[in-house]
Amino acid sequence: MINVVLITNVLNKEVWLQAATRILARQLVRLRQQITNLQGSRAQIRGVATHTQALYASTSISTGMKGATKAMVAMNKQMAPAKQVKVIKEFQKQSAQLDMTIEMMSESIDETLDKDEAEEETEELTNQVLDEIGVDIASQLSSAPKGRIASINTENVAPRPAESQDVEDLEKRLASLRRI
Repeated sequence: MINVVLITNVLNKEVWLQAATRILARQLVRLRQQITNLQGSRAQIRGVATHTQALYASTSISTGMKGATKAMVAMNKQMAPAKQVKVIKEFQKQSAQLDMTIEMMSESIDETLDKDEAEEETEELTNQVLDEIGVDIASQLSSAPKGRIASINTENVAPRPAESQDVEDLEKRLASLRRI
């Protein structure tokens, strides 16, 4: 009898354990389903939050564009682009006219001043240089040789007593002019 009671108790415990196991398994399945549902809900909430942030950014951009548009309208009213174009064209026209006037005046002044002064100044400068080196151009041109002048080596030439100083000065000047 005790065996029967023990067997019944063991069987009852098995039945009870099976029932408890089923309940726990069902709870585990429901818990897993709830976790899956919770993760799906979390993803949806994140999507909604991202969408909300995008809408907020879009609203901010719209507000900024609205302000910029108002500023541009005010600027266009103040500046009147058609008037500005007209003013710029008139400025270009007047500037071109002024340039032509200045050029004409410069040319006429240059023509007036350059006619006699340049020729006289050139002649005076030439005469002054020739006087400094002691050359009378009119008297010496006819006796000047027509060929090419050979270079003279001044180191090998013996100095002449009467003309030595004058000749040396002239040769030095001539040498410096040739270097130039």
